[in-house]
Amino acid sequence: MEKISSTNSFTSVFKVDDIVGILVSAADMDAARPFNLMQSSSASLGEGGGGNTAISAGSGEPTYLINEEGNVDFPVLGELKIAGLTRIEVKEMIKEKLKIYINDPIVSVRLKNFKITVMGEVSRPGSYTIPNERITIIEALGLAGDMTIKGRRENLMVIRENEGVNTYHRVDLTSKSIFESPVYYLAQNDVVYVEPNNSRIKESKTRNNTLGVIISIVGVIISVVTLVVR
Repeated sequence: MEKISSTNSFTSVFKVDDIVGILVSAADMDAARPFNLMQSSSASLGEGGGGNTAISAGSGEPTYLINEEGNVDFPVLGELKIAGLTRIEVKEMIKEKLKIYINDPIVSVRLKNFKITVMGEVSRPGSYTIPNERITIIEALGLAGDMTIKGRRENLMVIRENEGVNTYHRVDLTSKSIFESPVYYLAQNDVVYVEPNNSRIKESKTRNNTLGVIISIVGVIISVVTLVVR
């Protein structure tokens, strides 16, 4: 679930199955090291899904998969419930818990798999990973090369999953009300679909009918040639 204020200021929150990067540092790096233990991806699975949720291996920050209970299994601190919290809230919670172990701990928290998908009448449909965890519907269309001339600007659809249920939002790009829309800022895994206009629909129907005629003609020609050969 996302948090949106009355001024439409968007802040994403962590959800089950999100991948979160958490790095602990301090002036005394030896003190911080136990909180940055890297786990192999195989070790993260555990028996019955109850093992450590750290899934990063090698260099860089450890990353954690939020399990079905909304928790990550953090080194030393144990299970931390972070689903439903913002990045800042998780950062402050971990800093507070670390104070008994480290002087002036520094905690970096990032959502590693923030992704949106743009489909339909755009130049480059596909899925896009957003490194800063914040993108508007207009910026998403820009990533996808903008809408084609055949797209309906007054009736975009944003599909948003929330606790296993899909919700559907209509957006009019030609109206100022777009800036007040609850989906102006996109959330993790949102899908933006640009519908074709009537011209594109008619064109598609004509193309399909023409293709059907061509296939029929080719079939007749093949049949005639087969009979002649015999």
